[in-house]
Amino acid sequence: MPTGRTPTPRRQLSALTALLALVPNVTTPSDLTPRADVPPVTTIDPTQAMRVSQAAIGRQIGDYRLTDQFGQPLELARLRGRPLIISFIYTSCSYVCPALTTRLSAVAKVARDALGKDSFSIVTIGFDTRVDTAEQMRRYAQERGIHMTGWYVAAADPSTIARLAADTGFAYAPAAGGYDHLAQLTIVDPQGRVFRQVYGPDFEPPLIVEPLKTLALGAAPTASPAANWLNAVRLICTTYDPKSGRYRFDYSLILEIVIAVMCTLAIAIFVVRAWNQTRASDAAP
Repeated sequence: MPTGRTPTPRRQLSALTALLALVPNVTTPSDLTPRADVPPVTTIDPTQAMRVSQAAIGRQIGDYRLTDQFGQPLELARLRGRPLIISFIYTSCSYVCPALTTRLSAVAKVARDALGKDSFSIVTIGFDTRVDTAEQMRRYAQERGIHMTGWYVAAADPSTIARLAADTGFAYAPAAGGYDHLAQLTIVDPQGRVFRQVYGPDFEPPLIVEPLKTLALGAAPTASPAANWLNAVRLICTTYDPKSGRYRFDYSLILEIVIAVMCTLAIAIFVVRAWNQTRASDAAP
């Protein structure tokens, strides 16, 4: 499984292979009647799934219309302007999906503490369209204790699910008793482009928080330059403490920044004085 370090492609492939092994291998079971609302039964190849997932990075997400857990329309375009985390699950999943949602809930709280309560949004989407209706997604949110502002638990029609899954590089296929699928979180930038993929139901906070920090630092400036500068310093100096599992403000980084600035100013003053002395010497008769 992925750890707190960003996995290399070899480590990612190993983790993906393990994830796909958590659910039954995809075959053509005699008791599974083909349905129009799901893709045909196929085998998910780990190498190809990883390739497709990574190829989605940089891709623009379409302006899809979903239905949230309250039965209200949810347009992804409305969530532009701040980072977005997209999570695909199916509600009858007994292990991977609940574990992924539980872990995301814990890490989202850490991220909100570090970055601010309105710093990003989350959309959890049920991809088993036969079962995962808006009402079922509401029950799923209640069972998983999802009450965080800005976290939407949504349903959609089969066509929307298929197109959104293609945009985000999410692989899934029906299997006996459930689905074979990639345990994937997709981080989308404020402009609606795929920015980062996170794999596995057990991941450390930096895999989510660090990309969100990067996106926050690259966000459009506000009206106040001083506020921009202070916010940038706060984000840069907020570091992950593995002992507590949370982010904290590292004052030593402030000291290092001040020392670096002072050294730079001292060097600049020395260079200017030396240059002025050289000019004065050259101008002397």
